[in-house]
Amino acid sequence: MIRIEDAVSVTAGGKRPLYAPRIKVHPKRVAGLYRQLKWAALVLLLGIYYSVPWLRYDRGPGAPGQAVLVDLPARRAYFFGIEIWPQEVYYITGILIVAAIGLFFMTSLAGRIWCGYACPQTVWTDLYMLVERLIEGGRTARMKLDNAPWTAAKLGKRAAKHAVWLVIAALTGGAWVLYFTDAPTVIGQIATLQASGAVWTTIGLLTCTTYLLAGHAREQVCTYMCPYARFQGAMLDEHSLVVTYEKWRGEPRGHHKAGESWEGRGHCVACNLCVAVCPTGIDIRDGQQLECIGCGLCIDACNSVMDKVYLPRGLIAFDTEANQEAREEGRMPRYRLLRPRTMIYGAILAVVGSIMLYGLATRAGFELNVLRDRSPLFVSLRDGNISNAYTVKILNKHRRATEFELKAEGIEGLVMKVVGADEEERAEAGLLAEPDTVTPFRVLVHAPRRNLKGESTPLRFILEDEEGGEKAVYDTVFRGPK
Repeated sequence: MIRIEDAVSVTAGGKRPLYAPRIKVHPKRVAGLYRQLKWAALVLLLGIYYSVPWLRYDRGPGAPGQAVLVDLPARRAYFFGIEIWPQEVYYITGILIVAAIGLFFMTSLAGRIWCGYACPQTVWTDLYMLVERLIEGGRTARMKLDNAPWTAAKLGKRAAKHAVWLVIAALTGGAWVLYFTDAPTVIGQIATLQASGAVWTTIGLLTCTTYLLAGHAREQVCTYMCPYARFQGAMLDEHSLVVTYEKWRGEPRGHHKAGESWEGRGHCVACNLCVAVCPTGIDIRDGQQLECIGCGLCIDACNSVMDKVYLPRGLIAFDTEANQEAREEGRMPRYRLLRPRTMIYGAILAVVGSIMLYGLATRAGFELNVLRDRSPLFVSLRDGNISNAYTVKILNKHRRATEFELKAEGIEGLVMKVVGADEEERAEAGLLAEPDTVTPFRVLVHAPRRNLKGESTPLRFILEDEEGGEKAVYDTVFRGPK
C-alpha cells in the first residue's frame, strides 16, 4: 500500500512524485508505404476541410448558394440537394449512430486505423510536426535545440515555428466558421473587421485549441484526453488487424555487425528506430498498448532496417494476434473478416443506413400539424351544431408558394371555414402556404350534434398538394357535449 505522504512530491526529501514528468517525444522522420499513406490522408482530409465551404449549389432564388451549410439563424442544414429542418433532427441522430458504429466496425477489422490516419488530432499534429521539422531540423537537431541555451538563433527558430503554428490554427478556426455562414460574405467581414462577435469568438477558441492540442499536447491527447483509447480494446479480438511485433522471430534481440551469423539470435538488431519514429513514443515490441494509434510508421522504420541487413520484411507488421501464433507454430495464417462482431456491426450499419436512405428518398415536401383549441373545448351554435377551433400549420419545404386542399373526415355532415378567408363553409378548404416556412391557419369545424360519438369523436385532417398529389394526414379529435 502506498501511503499518502509517500505520494506527495517533496523534492528536498527525495520522495517519489505523484505524477511523472512528461518526456517530450521527438519523432524521427521516416519514409515508406505507411508514411506515404499518412501524407495522402493529410492532404486529402485537409483539402476537403478547407475547400468544401467554397463549393456552390444552386437552390433557386432566395436560397443559400453554399453546397454545405448549417444555417443556425434560419434553423436549416444544407448538403447539396438535401435540406434538413429542425423537425428532422432524427437525421442527425442517424448520422451520429452511423459514425459511431462505423468506427466500431473499422476498429474490429483494422484496429485504430481511424486514430492513425483520419483523426483530426492526428492530421493536424502531423502538419505541425512537419512545420517543426522544416524550421528546426531533424530529431537530433530538435533535441539539441531544446537543451541549448537561449540565443538569437534559437529565439528566431522558435518564433518562426510558433508563428506558422498560429497561422495554421487561425486558418483552422476560420474554416470552421465558414460551415455556418456564407463563406465569401464572412471572409469579407473578417477582412474588413466587421464580423460579428460570435465569429471572432469561435475563431479565437478554435485557434487556441488547435495550437495547444496539435502543437503542445500532441500524444497526450491520445493517451489521456481521448476516451476512445480507453475502450477501443473492447472492440478488438485475436482476429483484428493491428500493429504487431513477431517476438518469436525477433528475440533474443541484440546489435548486429555485418558478416556475423544469425545463428542463435533473433532478427531484431535493437536499433530502437521503431521507438524513435513513433509519434507517441512507445515501444511496439512490448505488445499492444493504449498509446499505439496504429499509424504503422514503426513498420516503415523496421522494414528499412531489415532491407539493410538482408532479412525478410515484416518483423513489425499489420497482422492479427491469431496469425502471429499460427506463424510461430508453423501453421498457415488465416484472415477472418466475417466474425460475429463484424457481422453485427455491419448489420447495424446496413439497417440504420437503409432507414436513413429510405427516409430521404420518401420524405414529403410538406408536413401537417394540427392543434385543437382547449379553451373553450367546443362551442354550441344557434343552429344546434357544435364547433371546434383548430390551428392548422403547414410546413412547406418547397421554395415556391403551394396550393393545398384541406379536408376533414370522420364525422358525417361536417363543414369547415378558414378564419380570414372569403370562402363559405364547406367540406374542404383551399390553403396557400408560403414557400420554405411554416404557415399557420385558424380553421373552424362545425358538425351536427346528432352525428357525434359522445364527448370525443375521432377526426382526421387530410392535406393534399394540388399540383404534386402528395398527401399528409393528421389524426385528432372533435370535442362535444356529453
